[in-house]
Amino acid sequence: MASSWLLFIHQLPQKPDYLRVKVSRQLRALGARPIKNSVYVLPHSDSATTALEKLIKDVAREGGEAALCQARFVAGRSDEDIAALFFKAWEAEYLAIARAAERLHPPVAARTLRALAGRLARLKAVDQLGVPARAMAQQALARLTSAPEPSATKPLPAPSFRGRTWVTRRGVLIDRMASAWLVRRFVDAKARFKFVAPGAHEPATGEVRFDMPGGEFTHAGDRCTFEVLFERFAPGDLSLRQIAEIVHDIDLGDGKFGRAEADGIGRAVFGLAQSTADDRLRLGRSASLFDSLYASFEKKPALGAALARPAGSLKRERTKEKPR
Repeated sequence: MASSWLLFIHQLPQKPDYLRVKVSRQLRALGARPIKNSVYVLPHSDSATTALEKLIKDVAREGGEAALCQARFVAGRSDEDIAALFFKAWEAEYLAIARAAERLHPPVAARTLRALAGRLARLKAVDQLGVPARAMAQQALARLTSAPEPSATKPLPAPSFRGRTWVTRRGVLIDRMASAWLVRRFVDAKARFKFVAPGAHEPATGEVRFDMPGGEFTHAGDRCTFEVLFERFAPGDLSLRQIAEIVHDIDLGDGKFGRAEADGIGRAVFGLAQSTADDRLRLGRSASLFDSLYASFEKKPALGAALARPAGSLKRERTKEKPR
């Protein structure tokens, strides 16, 4: 948390109109948050102080008034309350950047990379609170900027995947959470997982890489890693196929399958990601989610078949049942 806050207090003249727009844009660019009319707050930093001192001169030059205070909150609002204003907003923006990067897979257009990198740089410049979600955004972007060319490594025969260590990038999200669940449920219940920095891992003997550049299992064409694993290990499982479609729609965001469940499952997964930065905890908690989702699809065919029967037949079956 910031040791102190900067309060920018100002009063602007009616004219010129552009001054109000200029002040608003500069305060927004600095990451300042309004707490009352014409009173803005932001974490103290030398760079913010310099920028606001210049803005005060610009306001005074146009006939307005402005002052800059360094303060702490002791009553009415606490420092924690003010920090929460920034933390929530910046965390949401970091996660939005991470999601945008997660949907992309090398090679990525230079303009797209520049746009994401610029967005992250602007946020980092104003983030004085060290929001943990920053690491997720940085890792997601680093995967795109430092990824080596995918290797031509072919998958090993199925039996050799037991007793292996499965390696993936740190900061797991939907595709890697779901893929790890699939591995433990359909490939090796005792599988071990290892999380590494993107683009900086040399595989050791006994390791299998997934959802990472050069991995044995990763995106292929328009298919996410979970789809690739599903097609390799359990292509005939109709319940798993439905989960694969949901994971695809969330991970790639292209609406290919139009799964109505994607928004809700996506919110649950990203909420889980916000609750902990520990990748092992994320895998453990998300496994319960996918277990429940899988069970729901297993039950659907029987329920659907029952509901498809004529109402009269259901009634006749009930009348045949007599208490013993």
